[in-house]
Amino acid sequence: MKARRESFFDRIGIPSVLSWSYLGVLVFMIGNGIEIGWLSPYLEDNGLSIQQVSTLFSMYGVTVAISSWFAGVFFETFGAKRTMLLGVIFCVVGTVGFVSLGLKEMSYSILLITQAIKGFGYPLFAYAFSVWIAYRSPAEKLSTAYGWFYFVFSGGMQVLATFYASWAINQLGHINTLWTTLIFIISGAFFALVLNRDNIVPQSNNNTMDKIKEVLKGVTILKEHPKLLIACILRIINSLSQYAFPVYLPMYMISQGFTTSEWLSIWGTAFTSNILFNLIWGIVGDKIGYKRTIIWCGGVLTGVASLLLFFAPQLVGANYIILLILGMIWGAGVAGYIPLDAMSANLVENDKGAIMSVLNLGTGLSVVIGPAIVGLFINSIGASGVTWVVAILYFIGALLTNFLDEPEKIPKNIT
Repeated sequence: MKARRESFFDRIGIPSVLSWSYLGVLVFMIGNGIEIGWLSPYLEDNGLSIQQVSTLFSMYGVTVAISSWFAGVFFETFGAKRTMLLGVIFCVVGTVGFVSLGLKEMSYSILLITQAIKGFGYPLFAYAFSVWIAYRSPAEKLSTAYGWFYFVFSGGMQVLATFYASWAINQLGHINTLWTTLIFIISGAFFALVLNRDNIVPQSNNNTMDKIKEVLKGVTILKEHPKLLIACILRIINSLSQYAFPVYLPMYMISQGFTTSEWLSIWGTAFTSNILFNLIWGIVGDKIGYKRTIIWCGGVLTGVASLLLFFAPQLVGANYIILLILGMIWGAGVAGYIPLDAMSANLVENDKGAIMSVLNLGTGLSVVIGPAIVGLFINSIGASGVTWVVAILYFIGALLTNFLDEPEKIPKNIT
């Protein structure tokens, strides 16, 4: 029997049946990243303290963490497209409330509530799709498939969103720029949920108790694979600086002589590097081993780069080129954890949703813990001390990686 010819997407590591959804995630995440590089100083300029801003970001992170944990098990319980559609609804409702009510009145309580609602959104959309990848990608290409996932995830949220925001703020103003997030969110949903004809649905005979048990697997699977807790901790550390730095680095860099536009371009270029290295480290992980890639390309590189990025302006002044290069190195380091998803997903043939829920929880918790570290320590040890805390956590993560087992890649049958 003649084997099915691989498509272009299959050859480069993207499951061809999910190609439209990869594009959808890219566009959707632009809408979720437009505010990242400038919302903190904007809110401070409009009367909020840095502690209030860090609390706002942490509240957002709490709901992101909850939603991240539920994304995988909701996928298994309610199906792929239903879970992702629920994420779209949360994003739209939260954005409309945040802009039309919270910012219009500059009501801190409304800002907290609506930002929390929005926080439930993107994990249900993007992380449910990451489970979909685990079922549709061959095991020997899974790390590469996740490299492409984080390429579109970070490419949308951190790169295209940042460069778009730097243009849109000047042309449209802050409030109108936030309104345009709805265009990206809805367009991304169209690509991922309508143009993509593939779907994974739960068995129709699941009763309520079966669904509850499926949801609880996100916790009970830790009993079967206790080292997943280490993987969860590593996922927290992985994204820690990504969510801590936006709380205080924009103000710090401006105080060192950079303009807001210069800093946004540095941040955007850092994540341009990040998305490229998402692909590179994904391929490297499949070739040289997951653990080695995570330890050196992830933990050690990110810890060193975090320190260099912060302290360089004190040594060389507002040198745009040097900061641009250091930002690119930091972005490459953050991408070094790409093999962690494949390393964990390859542990089992079924219940991948529960496995991914544990990792997604770690990513979500980093959205809480990153700003919380800033809020807790910025007054006592200053911005430099906070940066040292973040860097040390990356070095600890590199040590913890040694305790993980590198699984064999399990072939699987897809129905």
